[in-house]
Amino acid sequence: MIKVLLVEDDVRLADALAGALEAHGYEVDQVRTAGGALAAPPADIVLLDLGLPDMDGIELCRRIRERQDVGDTAIIMVTARRQQRERILGLRSGADDYVVKPLAIEELCARMEAVLRRTSRRIDTVLEAGPLRVDLTTRSVLCADRPVELTRKEFDLLIVLMREAGTVVSREHLLLRVWHTAWPGTLRTLEVHIGTLRSKLGAPRLIRTVRGVGYRLVTAEHTGAEPAGAPASRA
Repeated sequence: MIKVLLVEDDVRLADALAGALEAHGYEVDQVRTAGGALAAPPADIVLLDLGLPDMDGIELCRRIRERQDVGDTAIIMVTARRQQRERILGLRSGADDYVVKPLAIEELCARMEAVLRRTSRRIDTVLEAGPLRVDLTTRSVLCADRPVELTRKEFDLLIVLMREAGTVVSREHLLLRVWHTAWPGTLRTLEVHIGTLRSKLGAPRLIRTVRGVGYRLVTAEHTGAEPAGAPASRA
């Protein structure tokens, strides 16, 4: 799976963008500062905001390029700076592409794919967890080899749970990733979608409720009893 390092100090924008990228088959790590970016492990592609609190993004790009462990890491600057001078400086500092906010996620993904082709990277577009197999390109879902038709939100919700399979995913995290909000009033919407998702998958105990916390996708013996210490219930 392609690893993306998202360097963005706007928390809401970063969370929304990370969720959209994960739904397109990328694994995303987020940092808010240049220091965090320099300390992060190497990624396949860096999405770099220029207006960081501790260092200008153009200087950060130069420093990333100076590291010996980044190899052919791709760098795309994603910024609100529209001036031609800034674009030229960005590209000359080592960026592979320069895009201006706001932009559609489809355009960003297309640019990422183009950069990754130039660096001979490949995107893993198939996710598997337990009886589930999802093709991110066609947005098709199989559960125990049976096709399952999902709405867009149901699909996005399933992807987040599959990426965290075997661990508890908090309700707040799911709301941010799928609905791009942390408003408590959305919790009921989440519960309804969990219930519908369980029904469509035809395996009610595949997605377990951990009371007071969130949900866990069970990948092994998903029809068996819930392990001790992790009480489960309906949404």
